[in-house]
Amino acid sequence: MSARTIIDGLRSGALGHEAALDALTGVTAADVDVAMRVALDAEFDRLFRSGWQPLELQRAVARRGNPLQPPLVADAAAAFLRGKSPVDPRWQDQAGVTRTPEGRRPDRIAVLDASLDLLAELRRLPGIEILIPPPGTPLTTVPRHGDSKMLDRVRALLAKAEATEFPAEAESYSAKAQELITRYRIEEVTAPAVDLTPFARRIGVDHPYESEKASLLDAVARANSCRTVWSPELGFSTVFGFDADIDAVELLHTSLLVQANRAMTRDEPGKGRARVKAFRRSFLVAYAHRIGERLRQVAEREFAERDDLLPVLRTRDIQVREQMEKVFPRTVRARGSRIDSLEGWESGRAAADEAELR
Repeated sequence: MSARTIIDGLRSGALGHEAALDALTGVTAADVDVAMRVALDAEFDRLFRSGWQPLELQRAVARRGNPLQPPLVADAAAAFLRGKSPVDPRWQDQAGVTRTPEGRRPDRIAVLDASLDLLAELRRLPGIEILIPPPGTPLTTVPRHGDSKMLDRVRALLAKAEATEFPAEAESYSAKAQELITRYRIEEVTAPAVDLTPFARRIGVDHPYESEKASLLDAVARANSCRTVWSPELGFSTVFGFDADIDAVELLHTSLLVQANRAMTRDEPGKGRARVKAFRRSFLVAYAHRIGERLRQVAEREFAERDDLLPVLRTRDIQVREQMEKVFPRTVRARGSRIDSLEGWESGRAAADEAELR
């Protein structure tokens, strides 16, 4: 049998993974390489055209844990980009980031095994909403990102929050970051009329404890006038909002996860796998709940004396909701996580509540 026949047999279900791998080892390397490249390129082409961006596809593949597969996504993104015009700069930037430096050449059988496994996984992935037009298709409005100086100041504050070993100090830095973000939002709302449109961005939610981490992202998003839809089967949440707000949400969420993990590791019980798992889950639920409360308090305090902004904020909120419902006309409210550890719940609230917010 030719390599193409074997791969087609795998794709149709006529051959199992091990049988296909054994059969391909008996075919010339050149035949196998060409057939495998054609099969993988067809799947990558389908996914890139149906909404997947290079970084999120590479991340979805990396979640499977095989280090040989992410570089194949990087190569495919570069090949898909080649010769196409126009190209959205956001797509092009991602294609560059996915490239990894070459290391030691892996065993050929291991690469073949990883490629067959990847082919099967790619075939199972569905098309998703096109948020960035793929190369070769007409460009849409490019988001206007937040002020770079403001975002740099926020990054600097969050870096200090992540670096300190004192929870109260970390909380103060995070609160100050939220104050800066809210003040920037006020400046944006009160600026001369600009044609702003809500956008959407997919943010990865990694295991373990995906549900609890998605809840934290949702809490941060709601405090900053954004909305989220979690897609657990694909490992990401889609955040809807104005682009400067989404920038802030992504920065805050990433930093708060780092801080939560440090506090959780510091406080967790030392024995019993089940006890530790219950503690961590309860900790993250409480942490997300309390962080959401505190971030909203900061935002509300900054907006408290600006009643004139309420109509504008209401209009922006309606625009964000309409955009979300356009992309996801049917959503299901996620069930809340069970609290199986009072110790974890109390520790999670304490980690988010150890200092008064500035």
